[in-house]
Amino acid sequence: MAGLYLEEFVVGQVIRHQLTKTVTESDNMFFSTMTLNPQPLHIDFDFAARSEWGKPLVNSLFTLGLMIGISVHDTTLGTTIGNLGMTETTFPHPVFHGDTIRVETEVLSVRESKSKTDRGIVEFLHCAYNQDGALVAKCQRQAMMMKKKAA
Repeated sequence: MAGLYLEEFVVGQVIRHQLTKTVTESDNMFFSTMTLNPQPLHIDFDFAARSEWGKPLVNSLFTLGLMIGISVHDTTLGTTIGNLGMTETTFPHPVFHGDTIRVETEVLSVRESKSKTDRGIVEFLHCAYNQDGALVAKCQRQAMMMKKKAA
């Protein structure tokens, strides 16, 4: 698997993910309607044109999911047991249709489980940036990670 095991994470390690994604109108419309979010700032071009932004904003939960998704291949693909939580989530700059998102992940902490010897907890800081380098999303995520199996 491409994901890392608990023992392979190092506090302070920064991973600059190679995957990027240009967000499309279709992404935003599909996600907003699929999640039953009728917010006109996301799906109504006329309404959004009269807002301070002058155009639709990309749904922030799409941005959060994209940020975490971009990080998966290099961090947790096939080696996570599950997400434990996401905290300190912020969206300091809006995302618009046509923005290209890139992500960096920093390992904040690593610890073995106190109750199960085959796993541990890693805390990540995920940061997403647009094509101009503006920070568009930030989130601390705690994940239960597998340890390597003893040989």
